[in-house]
Amino acid sequence: MSSPLNRRRALQLAAASLGAAGLGGFSGRLYAAPADGPRFLLVFMRGGYDATNMLIPYTSSFYYEARPTIAIAAPAAGSATASAIASAGVAAGALALDADWALSPALRDTIGALYRQRQAAFVPFAGTDDLSRSHFETQDSIELGQPIGAARDYHSGFMARLADTLTRSGISAPPMAFTDSLPLSFSGPTPVPNMSLKGNGRGSVDEREARILLDMYAGQPLEGAVASGLAVRAQVAQTLSALDEEMRAAGRNAVDTRGFELQSERIARMMQDRYRIGFVDVGGWDTHVNEGAAQGQLATNLAALGRGLTAYSRALGPDWRNTVVVVLSEFGRTFRENGGRGTDHGHGTVYWVLGGGIDGGRIVGAQQRVARETLFQDRDYPVLNDYRAVLGGLFQALWQLPAVRCEQVFPQTMPLDLKLV
Repeated sequence: MSSPLNRRRALQLAAASLGAAGLGGFSGRLYAAPADGPRFLLVFMRGGYDATNMLIPYTSSFYYEARPTIAIAAPAAGSATASAIASAGVAAGALALDADWALSPALRDTIGALYRQRQAAFVPFAGTDDLSRSHFETQDSIELGQPIGAARDYHSGFMARLADTLTRSGISAPPMAFTDSLPLSFSGPTPVPNMSLKGNGRGSVDEREARILLDMYAGQPLEGAVASGLAVRAQVAQTLSALDEEMRAAGRNAVDTRGFELQSERIARMMQDRYRIGFVDVGGWDTHVNEGAAQGQLATNLAALGRGLTAYSRALGPDWRNTVVVVLSEFGRTFRENGGRGTDHGHGTVYWVLGGGIDGGRIVGAQQRVARETLFQDRDYPVLNDYRAVLGGLFQALWQLPAVRCEQVFPQTMPLDLKLV
């Protein structure tokens, strides 16, 4: 006869089950099942991606001087005028988005297609005033979302504050971290579930453990929540297993691309049904050496990310029109290439805003001419669009939050309305 589960294991399983139901754990409030409302997904590119070779300032001669081996060719190089380049929308190298900016050819058929459908926009010169240029320091700073220079509270991430603020406002928007462990951005008093999507699709609670849990909570107030949580976990496991089978049948070979595309479809299925606020991180963006230009390390990563995001939009179906995705990184990279044909830790970067219902097809936010004399500390893009103001403006528009509620998410920050939502 099998030995019974110990109390600690039982509590862990019960918490996992409640988390899978989107109920937020035992302590504090339990997140209610959501009505059909806005969906928000944050995609964190960990490692500091080279935004300058994603959104290319192709009318800047300094761009080509500063990057003799990794610059991406300008679009429609033979065109007579910049306006003709922009109106043509075709490129010998990059894809022209307007008279100043072009998109990496690695994203032409994915994010470029969304841009042409006005479902994608870019915010250059974005980021945080944190100047550490440390991956961990800056990632923590962004995920906490607290004023620079103030004492840090590592138990208060901005996405946790968003979820709690929406709950206090009477808006049901259950959160979920699609990560191996709970990210700092979801750190807070109300437990938030997280789920790794890198496994083989099996749930962490087997049939025997499920029966023990149901018996343990029979006749108690949490009986219904535990039963619901176990049912959701079983449904999720079945969905993930089916998706794994679909991916194997498709015969996709590239591990990174396959993994991200599979992850995106899984996230979409769960965001469709139960969750309204999501977080996922994607690594591999620290390109110090052999970054490449139109092809190479960065282009490969961008192409994989673009395919994954496109798969996410497709999997959501009609719900894509009620979805906003923000893609960001802790910082940009140096404007000049280094001696290893790569780029080093920088400052300002470019954010992506995607969604089926946004007013996209634009480069938005404060901008300036790209030249040596406009670089920050003669090396990086400056930060002209504070990330807290950008995100705060999107949250305010998505959920029609009053100023006092936005202040609870991002203290001491005025939301910036980019007119995207």
